[in-house]
Amino acid sequence: MKIVVLDGYTENPGDLSWEELEKLGELRVYDRTATEESPLIAERIADADIVITNKTPISQKTIDQCPSVKLIAMLATGYNVVDYNYAAEKKIPVVNVPTYGTQIVGQYAVGLLLEICSHYGHHDATVKEGKWEHNQDWCYWDYPMIELYGKTAGIIGLGRIGQATARILNAMDMKVLAYDAFESEAGKKLAEYVSLERLLAESDVIFLHCPLFPSTQGIINRDNIAKMKDGVIIINNSRGQLVVERDLADALNSGKVYAAGLDVVSTEPIRGDNPLLKAKNCIITPHISWAAQAARQRIMDITVGNVKAFIEGKPVNVVNL
Repeated sequence: MKIVVLDGYTENPGDLSWEELEKLGELRVYDRTATEESPLIAERIADADIVITNKTPISQKTIDQCPSVKLIAMLATGYNVVDYNYAAEKKIPVVNVPTYGTQIVGQYAVGLLLEICSHYGHHDATVKEGKWEHNQDWCYWDYPMIELYGKTAGIIGLGRIGQATARILNAMDMKVLAYDAFESEAGKKLAEYVSLERLLAESDVIFLHCPLFPSTQGIINRDNIAKMKDGVIIINNSRGQLVVERDLADALNSGKVYAAGLDVVSTEPIRGDNPLLKAKNCIITPHISWAAQAARQRIMDITVGNVKAFIEGKPVNVVNL
């Protein structure tokens, strides 16, 4: 079996090992290939039996140019970079890593909220610049300090990651509301399921943990923001396309939305003309909620398991057949 990894660097910048994949076939690993359609993609997988990708797209055109491909394995949960329907027509299974970062992504979401509430990084920087040393008072703060105790958090999407976030919020004595098309018994133990309208109206903080579907694309938009409390905080480390970025930037600049903590944007890497770059009280980090070494090791282990299961004729985590 010839196995090609198209964009392995973000998964393994050097602190993990490809050794287990090497045991399964002739392995070639490229750090980066392309994030948009490119002839280089087909060139690199022309003779591959198994293709492993994270963000390098696999289009219908690429599939047609690479008839030897028998499996497409994602180094991620999302698989929208692959034309998975066409792959299904060609009887090529697409497999993903369904659960690997549940706890770390929930932790990161709450971390964004805590940074907004206390501005740890800013105050650390001012201390090291000498502001505390030369301050006439024994303490100071440059932003309002926000206490979360007793406030209401709304989670849009109470799946595994949403539930992980809810557990942390419960421990912080916040009231937790949730909106999800599918209500679960596990979710009912962590949050009160409500309508989207009620969640928008009552939440002091809104977390986005839903998948990107046509029904959720742009769910944070001008009309829905108008239904929120004045001074609401919005946290998104799910998918950037859940947010209409111009609308959120306008709401941040007007003060309708007090602050936003974002780990994702609509186009990644972020473009210099993204309106959120200049919006008030907007924290943006470079899509790293998932990137703890422990979580990346789980991606590696599950991907190896996916490839091994396919070779043995018992594919698992198939998303398109």
